[in-house]
Amino acid sequence: MRESIEKDYVLGTHDDELERLGLQHSVWRQHVLACWDKAGVTRGDKVLDVGAGPGYASADLAEIVGEPGKVVAVERSRKYLDHLIRMNEIRGLDIKAHEIDLMEDEIPEGDFDHSWCRWVNSFVPNRKTLIEKIHKALKPGGVACFHEYIDYEAFRFAPVSGPLEDFKWKVVQSWRESGGETNVALQLMEIIPNMGFEIVDTKSLSFSVSPADYMWQWPYSFVKINIERMKDLGFMNEEEALAAHSDIVSLNKNPNSIFITPTVLEIICKKK
Repeated sequence: MRESIEKDYVLGTHDDELERLGLQHSVWRQHVLACWDKAGVTRGDKVLDVGAGPGYASADLAEIVGEPGKVVAVERSRKYLDHLIRMNEIRGLDIKAHEIDLMEDEIPEGDFDHSWCRWVNSFVPNRKTLIEKIHKALKPGGVACFHEYIDYEAFRFAPVSGPLEDFKWKVVQSWRESGGETNVALQLMEIIPNMGFEIVDTKSLSFSVSPADYMWQWPYSFVKINIERMKDLGFMNEEEALAAHSDIVSLNKNPNSIFITPTVLEIICKKK
């Protein structure tokens, strides 16, 4: 693969973010596997992982489809792809990795049985373009699976924290100013049926978790890492960052704390 300049994301591609994405995939893995099972992903299938990141989902897909199958991962971050390739070699998998920008480049042709796309539409400036490219990559009757936020503002801690509420809105602002949209699933429900797909199943995913739950580590790590990211990007000042950090540490120590996760919409659709 060609050498390239690292293409950053609004949440970054630094080592802490790469590690956080691994935790995030681990936390959500059971729900992802259930989605794939519902969509019919099985041994021998050809699957496209759209915006594959460091490749955690790609690896699971490769295990499912086995040697008769094929997994193609497309991602624009060179650093994430390098991680995917190393993991590929260590685990003896056969994932084909392509460094592409989903807005500028074409997705490799493959007549795919399935595609997987999680938290990617939230960050791209043109969702119609991405859906069109996914549709083109699938074979007739191929199934696309999406996990995207439909109510990001559900993100809430109790006891209530003013600094963490402010942090949430800074995250929303940063996404939107970079061309993304937090509640993008609302748009997808209009876009997808008009782009040659039939929606066959939807499911909302939202959880209430406490520090005793494994899933708590997902918001906890997200907040701790991205307080610094929001400060670096100029969306938070030092005082705001310190207040948010103090509150997330305090909530983590309180066994009575809860976090309501942002609502994710699972969309399974079939190419007509």
